[in-house]
Amino acid sequence: MADVTEEGSSADRIVSVEVVMVETPGVSPSFLWRDGLPGSDPAGFGAWLVITTESGLRGYAFAQRGVILKDIVDRRLRAELIGHDVLAREYLWRRVWEIDRIEHIPLHLMGTVDIALWDIGAKAAGVPLYRLLGSFREAIPAYASTATFGDIAEYLDVADQCRELGYPAIKLHAWGDARKDAALARALRSRMGDDMDLMYDGSAGFDLADAVYLGRALADEGYLWYEEPMREFSVSAYAALARRVEIPLLVAETSPGAHLNTADFIASGCATAVRTSSALKGGITGAMRIAHLADSFLLRAEVHGGGLVNTHLCMAIPNTTYYESLVPHSEVARESVVGSDGFVRASSAIGVGWESAWQEFGPPKGITL
Repeated sequence: MADVTEEGSSADRIVSVEVVMVETPGVSPSFLWRDGLPGSDPAGFGAWLVITTESGLRGYAFAQRGVILKDIVDRRLRAELIGHDVLAREYLWRRVWEIDRIEHIPLHLMGTVDIALWDIGAKAAGVPLYRLLGSFREAIPAYASTATFGDIAEYLDVADQCRELGYPAIKLHAWGDARKDAALARALRSRMGDDMDLMYDGSAGFDLADAVYLGRALADEGYLWYEEPMREFSVSAYAALARRVEIPLLVAETSPGAHLNTADFIASGCATAVRTSSALKGGITGAMRIAHLADSFLLRAEVHGGGLVNTHLCMAIPNTTYYESLVPHSEVARESVVGSDGFVRASSAIGVGWESAWQEFGPPKGITL
């Protein structure tokens, strides 16, 4: 694929692509998404991707799996990026897509380059990222997204704390046992009443039969959505599930292929809403393609996960309804970006606003913001 940027243009070209390794502390205590499925990363090495242009602009993105990112950048991506117009995001997104054909880049790294390029684009424009994307809102409600806890009593105590802290909605990550999870879903609805939105995330723990059983229980309790009950390798299985349950299905979270694969879920008729995100769907470019695709079918595109980049997406995407705020422990502390009214508000920082995250890990020597 040829680069269509003319050599004589006034483009601000990429001159440096660095990977800066940083130690990342493990989460303590650790937590699960469901029985047998770790949720928290152990201590290890993350990495900053730092892209620099001729004019001195720098774009940043952070990856939790730093060793993998460094390998891919060193072997493939640096040579693809250097010398290109930093604003040619569509071209460079497509190049990473092409390289994935031979590298099979892990989903959580597919968007790393794109995020750094959008950071530069927003800085060049002098605006927060969500403004560059075309802002839709300045605030959005947050739901408390639980980890997996020991028993129903512990879940109900966590839910009480979340409501007291101002969260207007709660999403369960439960045990991955259809009958136990159904009992929990009923108990939570009884405790919270009908005024609070409740959601359920299966973390791909079920086969079709158990997914149907739990889906019917969630529908009876009026849950807002039923997320990833099965692995997303089989669109046909999701289509079969949709025919058997009344609960709205939220699909295409971890399936590869960005908007292309999401389109297959939509075409099958199983999707009431789809997942989009900066990490798993090819960065900002992939996330916005999915949001627009879903919108053309009057479907919601719910942003998966929290953090700086996904906050910008929540402010820019009209057809998303909530920000996902992780509650990993039974002693609940409201995420710092969530206000006492349960809302997350737009950032005024130029670009993504990585400066605050950078300070969390400590700036490595030789790299300054």
